[in-house]
Formats: sequence, structure tokens, C-alpha cells
Amino acid sequence: MRKLDTNTTIFLIFADLAITLLSLFIAIQARFWLPFGVQLVWNEVAQPWTIYFLVALIWGTTFVVANVYNAHRSMGAWDEAQAITFAVAVACLVFAGVLYLTYREVPRRLFFYFVLTDLALIIGFRFALRGALRFAGRAEPDTRRVLVVGTGRLAQRVAEGVLARSSTGLVLIGMVDDDLTSESGAHLAGPVLGTIADTPALVKAHAVNEVVFALPLRSQGTIESLVLALQEQPVSVRVVPDFIDLAMSRATIEDFNGLPLVGLRDPAIDGFDRVVKRVFDLVLSLLTLLILWPVMLLVALAIKLDSPGPALFIQERVGENGRPFRMIKFRSMVLDADAVEEATDQSLPYRKSPDDPRVTHVGRFIRRTSLDELPQLFNVLRGDMSLVGPRPELPRLVEHYENWQRRRFAVPPGITGWWQVNGRSDRKMHQHTEDDLYYIQNYSPLLDVQILWRTIGVVVRGRGAY
Repeated sequence: MRKLDTNTTIFLIFADLAITLLSLFIAIQARFWLPFGVQLVWNEVAQPWTIYFLVALIWGTTFVVANVYNAHRSMGAWDEAQAITFAVAVACLVFAGVLYLTYREVPRRLFFYFVLTDLALIIGFRFALRGALRFAGRAEPDTRRVLVVGTGRLAQRVAEGVLARSSTGLVLIGMVDDDLTSESGAHLAGPVLGTIADTPALVKAHAVNEVVFALPLRSQGTIESLVLALQEQPVSVRVVPDFIDLAMSRATIEDFNGLPLVGLRDPAIDGFDRVVKRVFDLVLSLLTLLILWPVMLLVALAIKLDSPGPALFIQERVGENGRPFRMIKFRSMVLDADAVEEATDQSLPYRKSPDDPRVTHVGRFIRRTSLDELPQLFNVLRGDMSLVGPRPELPRLVEHYENWQRRRFAVPPGITGWWQVNGRSDRKMHQHTEDDLYYIQNYSPLLDVQILWRTIGVVVRGRGAY
């Protein structure tokens, strides 16, 4: 919703290019002067002007394609750092490929210095710029004063989003509506400044830059008349469609012959992100299996010696788009544990118990250390699961789902997920669903890396695992 003005965008583009070229210069000096690796003479370290040209071309193109300067995306400091990190990573991969085909003699340690310096300086510059603007009394180069038309649930979400992104320059001026009860008004994110008919006057009186309509579908006529009334004022007008609840994941917008088509059932992770996630799953799963296969053999042997029955436990779960699949785990319970549970457990939502008598001695250990999850790596290789994603659910629990909970099937289930690093089995099933929807709405490759990193700490502490 926040727009970068043209001058700010141009400034950031040239600043990033200048910092990148400076980082290359610093890397060349560091490779020559720092006492690491084989000592090289200056002619082996110095780079021709064509290298600087290639860097400027690759970095400039990649940053634009990666939407680092997207004028329509509201980004906080952390979001901006994520976008820059992703763009630098892609640019480095492209640069490495170009060097392999052209200038193979570029020292590898120089390349390493360049990447680290560039990432640190660009992110550091952006943080410093934010700090300087904040110190000068301006939250962002382009502050946007927002008026929300509506006070319903949809409008409340818009207002809360504006408040959450105040660091990006968004300022919530207030809300307007005709149908407002005292009970609902007490819980609104912003003050109610008047009725819908007062919108044009309020825009002028409060110097509003952005008007966001978040009204029910039946109010289309009202929206149309107000949009026409606001044409005389220098204000941006946006509409939040009142069918967000129908979207199974993140809604997408496609231009079709000049008409905006809103997708409600499109894959939540698609295109390049889907490819990145799948490659990441395959590479990391294979590496983990190659490293831990001796441990898996020992766990299987311990299970066989501890209690009668197979070492593996195979159970039907519900995956992406509601498709059932057979999930593999190490058996941690006695045989026929599911039959006992079906006969005794009639309550929902389902919740694990730390003193479940069906859990074996070895089972309690492998649950505490999460070793029972390792066979799910084969599900990841088959494509039934991902390393990170929503919790793979039991079909009998899915039968009791409300419609909003079924949105969690918009992505592949995962071995770990946002639910696991925020409580694991200590939290009830419906709270898992809210965590899963948060993950779907905020997915990025960096979020997967963050969850995997936090999972290590959760596993080491044994938090919520039983």
C-alpha cells in the first residue's frame, strides 16, 4: 500500500549499485592484504573494468526483477532485509555462472569477501537510512496517511495491518461507517471520524493520501459513487474485496484482457518458490539420510528389541489439497495402539498426553529426541511431504474440521513447521491450524530456513515432545 516515489526509488537503485561496486573494491583489497590463503601478487587479484560492469548489470537487473524496489509492497525492516538477502543470493549465483564461463581466474576467496561485504553494507545502509529518517522525525521517505472506509471484520483487518506497518510510513488516520454499534466501536483499531458520506470532506481535512474501501459486497453502489466523488482530490483509492474468507490460501490477482481476476484456489506456493522449496527439500533430505542412516538403523534395532512388532509405523494422513498419503514414522507405541485410542478417545480436539501408557520405553526416548520423525524424510523424497509445512493431520480429525481450517491443505504438510517451533504438543489441534495458516500466508524460502533453525533448538530442549 505504501508507494515509493520516483526520486526515492532512483536514489535507492543508485545507492545499492554504488555500495555493490564499493564492496567489490573492498573485496579485492581484502584478498590482497589479509593474511588468509595463498599469497597472490596484485596482478592476480586486481580485476578489469569488465568485472565491475558485469556486477553492476547483474545486481541492477536482479534487484529489479526480485521486486526489491516494489513501490506497491509495504515492507518493514525485517521484510526488507529478507528481500535484499534473496536478491543478493540470486545475483551471486548468476555472477558465479558468468564467471565460470568467462573469468575463471577470479579468486574464490575474493568472491566470498565480496558477497559478505555486499550483503552487510546494503542491509546496514537500509537500516541506517531508516534510523536517520526516524531521527529526523520521518518514519519513511513517503508517509502515507490512510483512511479506512468500513468498520466490519474486513475493515478491522485492514486497520490492524496499517498499524502493524507503521514503521514503513503508514499512518492510520481513522475509520468511517454508517452502521456502527457502541459495542463494536469499542474494539476498533482506529477512531471513527464520521459516516461514509463524510469521506471526501475527511480526506481534505486530514490530508489523507490513501482511502481503502473495506465494505460488504452489497455496498458496490456506495463505493462507486465515492470513487467518483474523490476524483477531484489527490488521493489513492483502493478496494479490499469482501470474499477473502473464500480464499483457501493467499489470493492472487491476474490481468485478463484488462480485467482483474482474483484467484481463490490457486496454489499458495507456486512458480519459482515451488521449485526452490522442492529442490531444498530434496537436497537436504538426501544429505540428512546419508549422514544419519546409521542412527536410523540403531533406532530400528532398539525398537525391535524393546517391544514386539515392526520398527516402522505407517499411518494414513491428509496432505496437500486433501489428498491422503501413507506417512512413515518409527513406531513409538505398542501394537494396535490406534485401536485402543479409537475405543477410548471420544473427545475433540485431539491432544497428546505426556503420560500416555501406550508409549514404549524406546518410544518415549525417540519422541523426546524427535528421532521418530526421521523416516518421514522418505515421504519428503516421494513428494508427499515437505521439510517445513503444516502438521500432517489424521483423517478422522479432518472430518470435524470447520471450513476455515481446511485452508491448511493449500501446501504440502511438513516434518516441522511454525506450529512445532511455537509449542509442539503443548498446544491443542485448533491452535496448530492457526499456526499453519500463518505459515501459508507468510511463506518465503527464508521463513523455511528460520523454522528449520529454530527446530534444532526445540529438539535439543525436548520442548512439547511426547
